[in-house]
Amino acid sequence: MIIVPAIDIIGGHCVRLEQGKYENVKKYDLDPAKVAGEYQEAGLTHLHLVDLDGAKQGKLVNTAVLNDVAQQTSLKIDCGGGIKTLGDVEMLFSLGAYAVNLGSAAVKNPELMISCLKKYGSDKIILSADVMGDMVRIHGWQDDANVTIYQLIEQFMEAGLTRACVTAIKCDGMLQGPDFALYNDLQKRYPTLKVTASGGVSGMEDLEKLAATNIYSCIVGKAIYEKRVTLKQLANLTSE
Repeated sequence: MIIVPAIDIIGGHCVRLEQGKYENVKKYDLDPAKVAGEYQEAGLTHLHLVDLDGAKQGKLVNTAVLNDVAQQTSLKIDCGGGIKTLGDVEMLFSLGAYAVNLGSAAVKNPELMISCLKKYGSDKIILSADVMGDMVRIHGWQDDANVTIYQLIEQFMEAGLTRACVTAIKCDGMLQGPDFALYNDLQKRYPTLKVTASGGVSGMEDLEKLAATNIYSCIVGKAIYEKRVTLKQLANLTSE
């Protein structure tokens, strides 16, 4: 399992939301590029970078952060938030993204998702789904997409989808454990899909339990900031 530390951005700063609610934001007065550098120095190799301003506004906002992190580290950065067009995707790759997450855009413009899969390949385009139960929510978790995670995944499997990042909103930012039942179900239904678990990791016990399910990767955010896990522990656990 690959451990992917997360940096969520509002106003150029590192933040974490609780259950996807923008009113429940905790701001960490940290420079994202400096934080990313610490992740790399500890031996981590990946980074999940989310433009929460972009997700809420429906346009790219914090692209300068991606550029800074890409310039100052060699981390494999997957990023998302506010993507609406092929031009947006191209810009993110030009700024140093390793992979791009399509969330709201995949729901509202499935042809864009299919076009990106064909142009960049399945390893570079990740279906990003934020779910409440099994229902997908969009626009920074604010709106119901009226589609289940299973329907969304199956919509793109024939187009070559191989990667999906699934965030359990009820768990996100709560430090009370991931939605293990959701990820076990996804693993059973789609054994060839590389699933990234996101939301709720509270410590090493959660990560070890996820690793035992053979899930592809796991995102860790608030647990790092709140010192529930050390970067050394994460680096020792991660494997590709």
